Amino acid sequence: MRVHGIKEDIKGILFDMDGLLVNSENLYWQANIQAAKEAHIGTPDDIYLKLVGSTNTDMNDFYLQYFANTEQRDQFIKRTDELVWQWTDESKLKLRPGVQKALDLFQQAGLPMAVVTSNTEDVVEHNLWATGARNYFQFHLNYDDVQKNKVKPKPAPDIYLLAADRLNVAKENILAFEDSRPGLLAAVNAGLKCVMVPDLIPASAKDKQKATFVCQDFYEFLKKIY
Repeated sequence: MRVHGIKEDIKGILFDMDGLLVNSENLYWQANIQAAKEAHIGTPDDIYLKLVGSTNTDMNDFYLQYFANTEQRDQFIKRTDELVWQWTDESKLKLRPGVQKALDLFQQAGLPMAVVTSNTEDVVEHNLWATGARNYFQFHLNYDDVQKNKVKPKPAPDIYLLAADRLNVAKENILAFEDSRPGLLAAVNAGLKCVMVPDLIPASAKDKQKATFVCQDFYEFLKKIY
């Protein structure tokens, strides 16, 4: 596949999932608000925006600030996950604009595709089957694979290095897609080209320097293919 602005042929595609393929970041945000209100936790409604793509350290600092103990924290996380799972079953989880068209085009071009996400195995399978996207992908790597392989999660490049190796395509011929800074850094530091398609948080000046392109949605990216 040839893309304007990229010298090499693209022969394989790697995707993030949350906020990139699907609108789950918005669902998690709304679930955070509801879970906090149910538990009478005084978190601001926009706190989730500050946590999108956060490192583990950032998340731990957040929990220490707002939760009295680990039991309260774990119940909040559990309730958030339950709500998003429920809403996914109610068809509130959707592919983001242009994703379906991109998947069809890449598949028709014979490009191997995979998902590289920080979410867990059960959630990845649930989301991909719920949106009808599962069969487009040869495999997916997730948080369970990070633990199993004893590697660092995003923004470290480790999981993208594993994915590139498994995809069996030279790194210079792989194109990654991410919506957040940690994912972008993970892909770029793994030696991959990365298109950023921001979701809840706009791309920063530094993001624009790191990314191969920053696109509003997949429709914008597809215009670059020739």
